[in-house]
Amino acid sequence: MTVKRLRLFFAAIAATLAFGRATAAEPFFFIQLSDPQMGMFSDNKDFGQDAANFEFVVAAINRLRPAFVVITGDLVNKGGDIAQIAEYRRIVGKIDAAIPVHNAAGNHDVQNVPTPATLDAYRKIFGPDHYSFRLPGFVGLVLNSTVIHSPNQCSDALAAQEQWLHAELAKAKAEHPRHIVVFQHHPWFLKTADEADLYFNIPLARRATYLGLFRDAGVRFLFSGHYHRNAEASDGELVNITTGPVGKPLDGAKSGFRVGIVRDDRIEHRYYELGDLPVSIEFDPAPPVKKKAVSR
Repeated sequence: MTVKRLRLFFAAIAATLAFGRATAAEPFFFIQLSDPQMGMFSDNKDFGQDAANFEFVVAAINRLRPAFVVITGDLVNKGGDIAQIAEYRRIVGKIDAAIPVHNAAGNHDVQNVPTPATLDAYRKIFGPDHYSFRLPGFVGLVLNSTVIHSPNQCSDALAAQEQWLHAELAKAKAEHPRHIVVFQHHPWFLKTADEADLYFNIPLARRATYLGLFRDAGVRFLFSGHYHRNAEASDGELVNITTGPVGKPLDGAKSGFRVGIVRDDRIEHRYYELGDLPVSIEFDPAPPVKKKAVSR
């Protein structure tokens, strides 16, 4: 074998090994919070209990060290309230600066029927209301679901977000990530993809179009809040995960947060109530279930 062929041979081996390393990503985990909603416990009289829950969770975040945190809306209970906004920002500011925090707008942040003025006010305080972020093999898309739910007075904002989403999904799909994940406030659906319109879901007239768009792009996981309870439902391979609140729960639910473990082929997730927080997040897969022997 000539020197030139030997070089080509060893270069091919090196490329193969490098490719193997690139395709075997280490798992990581993120934490999803929803509805800290400063002021909800007391109907805006104060935010003592809301703040206590949120600070407890922030301490857990700093201890557990997730790859990122996403907060899926209703940061405050009364949109535009200076004191509630200041308290939210004070507490979220305690999260270690090395841990990225991604906010999503909720209906309480921009009003149930948002307007250009309420959207502008949110953006000035919290930043963009729709955007993307990336980790190796992972693309996160954060949407403003309130403009999808109730676009009556903000049709331009809805159109702009839709145009951005089409372009961003095409870009993400071309990157061939392991996961493209959508985060927003409102659940797309709670039980079935064709369920009737509710206060707590995205109206079917727009829901079906978006779900089709997500399927075409290869999205498999949708994370949301708003319901103040937990729910999970699937439409084929598309899974909508609705996470209960950091703040006030409803109908006997418990306050808490969700941990998502991102692996090559799936995202495992679990909701932790505030009275049952994990000591650490383990990546070791659960042992396979042994099949019982069948007597013949």
